[in-house]
Amino acid sequence: MTDRTITGLAARRVWDSRGHPTVEVEVALASGATGRAIAPAGASRGSREAVDLRDGGAKLKGLGVDLALANLRGPVAETLFGMDAVNQSAVDAALIALDGTPTKSRIGGNATVAASLAVLQAAAAASHQPLWSHLAATLGTTPSVPLPEIQIFGGGAHAGRRVDVQDFMVMVPGATSFAEALEVTAEIYHAAGAILAAKGRSGGVADEGGWWPDFRTNEEAMDTLIEAITKAGETPGKRVVISLDIAASELYRDGVYRLGLEKRSLTTDGMCDYLGGWLTQYPIVSIEDPLAEGDTAGLVAFTTTHGNRVQVIGDDALVTNADLVRQLATAGACNAVLIKVNQTGTVTGALEAFRAARALGWGTIVSARSGETEDVAISHLSTGLGAGQLKVGSFARSERMAKWNECLRIEEVLGPKAFVGGAPLAATWWQG
Repeated sequence: MTDRTITGLAARRVWDSRGHPTVEVEVALASGATGRAIAPAGASRGSREAVDLRDGGAKLKGLGVDLALANLRGPVAETLFGMDAVNQSAVDAALIALDGTPTKSRIGGNATVAASLAVLQAAAAASHQPLWSHLAATLGTTPSVPLPEIQIFGGGAHAGRRVDVQDFMVMVPGATSFAEALEVTAEIYHAAGAILAAKGRSGGVADEGGWWPDFRTNEEAMDTLIEAITKAGETPGKRVVISLDIAASELYRDGVYRLGLEKRSLTTDGMCDYLGGWLTQYPIVSIEDPLAEGDTAGLVAFTTTHGNRVQVIGDDALVTNADLVRQLATAGACNAVLIKVNQTGTVTGALEAFRAARALGWGTIVSARSGETEDVAISHLSTGLGAGQLKVGSFARSERMAKWNECLRIEEVLGPKAFVGGAPLAATWWQG
């Protein structure tokens, strides 16, 4: 036994930002160092991502986590006791072998991701380093403070489908520091709220903290976002640009894309043309899941036409899976990947997907989920990996702001020169 040996594991039920139960794991090492992590949960989910183990039944809408907790306190704890916390790949391999399913459905993806991240946190504590520094030292990466991607309007599954597109976001690649990027975004966020209030179009706050608008068309959302950027004193397309998450899998039914807000259906070609028109009309530099996860031909067509000037991000189609990243790259689909640790269920799985994307020259965006908690691991993950971009949600709600604020603290340590700014976005995507 060494100081880094795992000697204890505690699991408890805690609550996420939707008021749903989730699992928290705390790992103890022989040295007395501990690490703690909480599993997030998504609303729009890829069909091949790791699944949460829920209890079912009437209690807590079937979302209880007693089964996942029992697995953590029993077989997971028994498997991890005695292992070296610094050997993350061995820990995660043991979790994967214990589960034995492609989607972590036996042990539960919520159980495996919380355990995996807790071990990582414990290893960082044992090294007496913050998590971002431990990651950089262990992986040989150069840490950098990421460019934030921040939701202004929420839609799709995050806002009762009052607007079809899931995320209308801004990025500030022209900022000189993370702190400046947040200041500019704050002005835009509050300007957007004032515009909605003046027009009587505010429906409250969406799952990720963005405004829950009452728009008549998707284009009205885009036009209002442009208006908010301008009202905040910025010139759209200069220091500030737009990023979208279409979450097209949520719109895809029976081979067509159904836009509920406008009551019309589009073929794959029609959807490509529809979004392509937006790319011409608005200063959009990044677009996530423009076509459904099963519509590979559509993703290839969209990337072929637009990938030379915008970041085409795969989320549902890639589910933080290295093999899928390589497969879709070979097909010519996407040029960037969203990294969500809970999609793959382990830290090692997320790192493999990250490395596969970087080997291809793809963009990488570390991302939160719509059901989040106060856990700030992804702020450290994006920094330690030098991922370049971080997508957390909006500029409101403490489970979001905890992560943005953690990045501010990290920037104080690394200094403004560590902020990547517009570096992750190719010059053809952003001309600020």
